[in-house]
Amino acid sequence: MRRFRTSLLGAAVGLAVLAGTAQVSNASPNTAAPTPAQYFQAAANTGVQLGYPGVMAAIVDGSSRTYVTAGSNVRGSSTPLDPAAKFRIGSNTKTFTAAVVLQLEAEGKLSLSDTVAKWLPNAVKANGYDGNTITIRELLNQNSGLPDYMPAYNFDYYLMRNVNAHYTPQQLVSTALTQRSPKPLPRTFEYANTNYVLAGMIIQAVTGNSPSVEVTNRIITPLNLTGTSYPESSVDIYGNFLRGWMWPAVWFGYQPPIADATRSNVELFGPAGAMISTLQDQGTFERALLQGQVLPPAQLAEWKTSVPIGTDTHNQYGLGVTHWQLQCPDGPGPFVWSHGGDVIGYHSRWFASEDGTKQVFYAANEHHGLNLDESAGKQKLMEGAQNAMCGLLKP
Repeated sequence: MRRFRTSLLGAAVGLAVLAGTAQVSNASPNTAAPTPAQYFQAAANTGVQLGYPGVMAAIVDGSSRTYVTAGSNVRGSSTPLDPAAKFRIGSNTKTFTAAVVLQLEAEGKLSLSDTVAKWLPNAVKANGYDGNTITIRELLNQNSGLPDYMPAYNFDYYLMRNVNAHYTPQQLVSTALTQRSPKPLPRTFEYANTNYVLAGMIIQAVTGNSPSVEVTNRIITPLNLTGTSYPESSVDIYGNFLRGWMWPAVWFGYQPPIADATRSNVELFGPAGAMISTLQDQGTFERALLQGQVLPPAQLAEWKTSVPIGTDTHNQYGLGVTHWQLQCPDGPGPFVWSHGGDVIGYHSRWFASEDGTKQVFYAANEHHGLNLDESAGKQKLMEGAQNAMCGLLKP
């Protein structure tokens, strides 16, 4: 069982509103329902009580942006969170990677129906797997049937033994192929970082540049995402950043102490999860994407074309994005676009309306994925974010 210092339970909470709107309090005496910001503030406060050091969010309604914070940037202290701080976005990197692949298709440099083997003849060729039978589209919508490589690295990864180790993309893919033999057809949704590592390898094969260079030149620079970067090897975050934390699980009767997990091995995820960004930059990117500023209409439609997520009848996976049906306080709500990102030390997620004008982005500065308390905190943040989106979209 996890234990929490009493100073965390009394951690500072805050909510600031920009774009000329009035200060929002934690009570709304003139309305029956909480405001979107109040919905998430309550969830963030609960997330801190359940063990997160800190939580921050941006709630966007047209030109109005509201920031919500709870807890601390430094576990066990009262150091406030800065909503403008950079943090590791984990698998939200996949949305950037997919956008670059779709741009290359729009330029006629590849097709989503191309096989992996067309561009990477020997990358997927072991243990019964064959790159000739897997398309680029299947990589992006997580329908390739390939296993994830992460189970092979989890132990050292979560103990942070190998923060300075080097991993090549092909090494990660080859490791994935050893995890199990191919499953029988037909293929179904199976989330695997392997798919996006291969997508990054295809970007390099097509352009001659690393996916980091292509993401920077095609998305980060044109959209002026000054707080966003795609590190290829550096384990550090520079400037104003959110500090990440982990509480390692118990192995063999030993539980390591709480650890600062801000430094991270980005080579272990690359185009599947290496990027750093801010709440504001992610909002700018997703809004530009949904409003057709990143992809032409045909590719934007491809990005939204989704497949079932297992037996989930409410949510489907597109090309680096989830089509998500909100669960609102009064029942099932409208569909929105969404994705989440977990990497050691950080948990984040975003939701956006069809036109990108209404958004909820949040981040918490702890992730280890191995503790039930953290799962409870995640559920509260997810609930609060959905309630906030429901409030934004309510007529």
